[in-house]
Amino acid sequence: MQSQDVAQRHAPAATGPVDVEQAEASLVEHYPRLVRIAYLVLPPDLGRRRRVLTAHALAQRALPRGRKQPSVLPAQASAREDDPGYAYLRERVLRTALKAARPRTGLPRPSRLPPLLPQVWGLRLFPHSGGADELSLDQRLSTLSGPARAAYVLRGLEKLPDADVRTILEAAGVDDAGGALAAANGVPAQPALLFSPEFDPCSLQARPTDLVRRRRHTKAALAAAAALAVCGALVALPGGGWGPDGAAAPPYAENPAAEAALDPGELTRVPASAWESAARTDFSVWPARGPLTGDRALLRRVLAVWARPGGTVRVSATPGTQTGGPAGPPQLLYAGEVDNARVVILYDSLRIARYAEPKNGTRGAALDFARVDGATGAEASALVLNRSDRNVRYLVAPWVRKVAARDVMKPDSVATPLTLTDGITAPLASPALRPGACTSWTVLQLADASGSRLSTDLGELVPVHLTVGHPGSMDEASGAQGLRAWAPFACSLAAGRTAGIRSVNAWAYAQQPLPDGSGVADWVCTRAETWRGGGTTALALFRTPGGRAGTVVAKGTDVPACGPRDPHVLAGVLWKSGAGNWYLLAAGSRETTSIRATGGLTASGQGPLLAARAEKGARADLMGTLADGRNISGLR
Repeated sequence: MQSQDVAQRHAPAATGPVDVEQAEASLVEHYPRLVRIAYLVLPPDLGRRRRVLTAHALAQRALPRGRKQPSVLPAQASAREDDPGYAYLRERVLRTALKAARPRTGLPRPSRLPPLLPQVWGLRLFPHSGGADELSLDQRLSTLSGPARAAYVLRGLEKLPDADVRTILEAAGVDDAGGALAAANGVPAQPALLFSPEFDPCSLQARPTDLVRRRRHTKAALAAAAALAVCGALVALPGGGWGPDGAAAPPYAENPAAEAALDPGELTRVPASAWESAARTDFSVWPARGPLTGDRALLRRVLAVWARPGGTVRVSATPGTQTGGPAGPPQLLYAGEVDNARVVILYDSLRIARYAEPKNGTRGAALDFARVDGATGAEASALVLNRSDRNVRYLVAPWVRKVAARDVMKPDSVATPLTLTDGITAPLASPALRPGACTSWTVLQLADASGSRLSTDLGELVPVHLTVGHPGSMDEASGAQGLRAWAPFACSLAAGRTAGIRSVNAWAYAQQPLPDGSGVADWVCTRAETWRGGGTTALALFRTPGGRAGTVVAKGTDVPACGPRDPHVLAGVLWKSGAGNWYLLAAGSRETTSIRATGGLTASGQGPLLAARAEKGARADLMGTLADGRNISGLR
C-alpha cells in the first residue's frame, strides 16, 4: 500500500509499491476511466476496433505482478485522484499506451500484432459515433505525438495542473514532458468532449466481420469437426473407448429424472397463498407469477436451453455457481414480458436461473445463474427481473407489502415509493450500472410485517442485503442509525460488483481524536459475505471530520476479521494535518488493549488507538493485543 499527500487535490504519481489487492479494488472501481485514458492516448491509426481491444488489454494488464508487496500505510484520501491504487494504475496504463504509440523501426504500424486478450471473434466493436465536434477533436489529436495526447488527456479528462502532468509524464518514461505540454497547447481545450460516447471504449457498437470469408472458414471448420466427431464416436462406443463405467447405464439410455426436468408440465407451481402458512420464508414458497406461465412452448424452450445452451446463448453465473441442468423439475417463479424481452425465472432449491430472449425471436438469448442455497427472509425477498437504460426492475416476494427507492448517501432524505404491480417494481436507478464518479447510491427498501430492510444491486440476480452493527448482532440498515452509518461509505460497495456477494455489514468500530485537535475521525469496517462461503472481503475505512465520504485504507480477503467468528479489527493510515505534519493513525476494536507499529516506523501505545509522528511515505506493520492476550495483525 502507498502513502499520499492528502492536502493536495491531485497526487501526481505513485511513489512506492502498491498492494495488489488495493490495486485490484481501484481497477474495478475506475476501470471505465482507465480504459478511456488508454483509448485516447493510443495512436488513432490503429483503427477504432484495434484501439478498443488494446485499451482494454492495457487496463487489464496494469495490475502489479505478484501477490505479496511490502505493506505501506496509505494516506487518507477522499477522491479518485488521491487513491494510491488509481495513481499507480494510471501511470502503468499511460506507460504502456505511450510505448504502443512510439514509431517502430522496421515494423509498420498496420502490421502490429493485436493484444493476446481480450479478443472478440465474429464481431467488430467500436465506440458510438459522436458529432462533428468529436470528429474534429479526434482528427486534431491524431496529429499530436503520444506524449502530447497524454498531456492533453491528463489536463482535460483528469483536470490536472501542468506541474502534475509533467510529473506523471516523466514517471511514465516521457523524455521531453515540457515539449509534450507545449504541443498539447496546439489543440483547444474541450474537456467536455473527452467524456462523450465517441471516446468511451466501454460503451460499444457491434457489427459483423467479413461474412463471406467467415462462411468459407466455417465450412472448412465444420468439415474438420465432423470428421473429429465420427472418430470420437467410434472410440467411445460401449465395450471399449474410455473404459468401463461400472453400474452406469449405456450412454444412449434414457434418464427419467432428466426427461422430467425438460417437461414444462412437470414444473413445480406453488399456490399464491402458500407462504402465509409456511414455516420458512424462502424462494420455495414464491408463487408462479406473470402472464406467460401457461406458455408451454416458451417454458419448454427455456428448459431445453438450460439443459444444453447453444453457442449463441450468453451464459453467466456468479462465482462458485454451476451452470449445468437441473437435477429434476425446477420451480417456476415468473414468466412474462418485461420491457423488450420475455423473461422466465426458475428455482431448483440451490440456484436461481433467469432466461431472457427478445420479444421478436430467440437470437441473443441469455441465461444467468446465481446461488441462493440457504436464502431466507431478507435474502429471499427480491430478485432482479430485468435491467434496461441503467435502471433495474425487481420481482419481490409475496410477503413484501411496500417498496421504495432510497439514496443511502442522503440519510435524512425521504424514501421514494415505488409502484408494485403483480410483484414487479417500477424501474429504479441501479448503482451497478452508473458510470462516472460515485455521488449517490440508490438502494431498494422493502417493507413487510416484520419491518423494513435495504438491498442493493451489485450486478447480479440477487440483490445484496445491507446490515449495520457489531458482528454477530447486526441490525437492519433501514433505520435512522443504519442510514447514517452507511452514508459516508456506500461507494465502497462498488468493489463487490459481480463477486457473488450475499450481504454486507458496516461496523463503526472506533472513533479517534485527531492529534492536531481538528476533530474526531471515524473508523468503519465493512464485511462482505458471499454465497459460496469463500471470497469474503473485509475493508477498513477512514473518514475525517466533515468528510462526505470515507476512504478504503486496508483490505483483507478470506480473513475472519470483522466477522462473527472473529469480531475484531485493526487498521492504520498515514494522515497529514493542516499544518503539514504527518502522523500514523491506527485504531482497533474495543477489546484491543495495545497497538504497536514496526518496520520503517516504530511506535506503540496502550488502548485501542495509536497516534504517532511519521514521515511521508513511511511503511509499517501493525500488531495489536486483545484483552484475552491474543495478538491480531492489521488489515493491509
